[in-house]
Amino acid sequence: MDRLPETDRLNTLGEWLRFAEKLYAREKLAFGQVATNAHDEALYLLLRTLGLSLESDAGVLEKKLTIAERVKVSEVLRRRVVERVPAAYLTHEAWLGEHRFYVDERVIIPRSYFLEIIPQLGRHHADSRDPILQCVTSAAVRRIADVCTGSGCLAIVLAHHFPLARVDAIDLSPAALEVAKINVREHRLKARVRLIESDVFDSLPPASTLPRKGLPVKYDLIVCNPPYEPSSVVDAQQPEFKAEPRMAHDGGPDGLGIIRKLLRQAGPRLAPDGIVMVEVGGLREAVEREFAALEPSWLHTMDSSNCVAVFRAARLQ
Repeated sequence: MDRLPETDRLNTLGEWLRFAEKLYAREKLAFGQVATNAHDEALYLLLRTLGLSLESDAGVLEKKLTIAERVKVSEVLRRRVVERVPAAYLTHEAWLGEHRFYVDERVIIPRSYFLEIIPQLGRHHADSRDPILQCVTSAAVRRIADVCTGSGCLAIVLAHHFPLARVDAIDLSPAALEVAKINVREHRLKARVRLIESDVFDSLPPASTLPRKGLPVKYDLIVCNPPYEPSSVVDAQQPEFKAEPRMAHDGGPDGLGIIRKLLRQAGPRLAPDGIVMVEVGGLREAVEREFAALEPSWLHTMDSSNCVAVFRAARLQ
């Protein structure tokens, strides 16, 4: 389909928005990568396509589009609706909180419960449901690893939150690390965020096996949002999620492949009081069952999924 039908009479941005919402519903598009509903995603995509501010008020919907603008909007909606290209790949951007990141098809589109959790780290909250987070103080956290970093987004958010810390952003994919390199540069963090190509910690031997002169400080905090979907779930994903790199989703037959390897390798790389935080999606019961001896704790999330596990160095070692 070269162009969308039914668009000849669409003049204002508001008319295009309503048309887009109908298209989204009719074609049963999937959400969760940029927004959770058709209105929010379509509005975002239209504003970005037209170079308009995301902070625009409702009056922007009265804007009349030129012929050239209508051609641009029609084409971007065709790619989103017909080709099922995720909106973030069309705009080449994604947001985690206040931070903007470059993204393309080489990386999974950033989204993580760590966006809720990282701001709590190192800050005292008398009513906190997760007292373990109060143990992670800014003064104590000097070395961090972000495993399965993808676009580098969590490594960068961590570097902003812990201004005294150095962060190792680790990923197996050279292509993903090229995207992470763009984001590290744009956030001006090259001095504190190091990009490392590695299958979990395979390329980073435990500190005890290295010459003393090159002995790295052990990690105070290891964060990981790994691929945790079982392979059968990935096989059945909707087109928007299949557009993302499969290796960023596929956790093996039961989803636990990377998590097992991470927990096996993390112990000797942690400081004595260090912790590992892992987002596990819908695998909480499986994690509790398989790693009961490691006594995982679970962090509260606003939607009560509580799917981020915390493991202490003492148990991992």
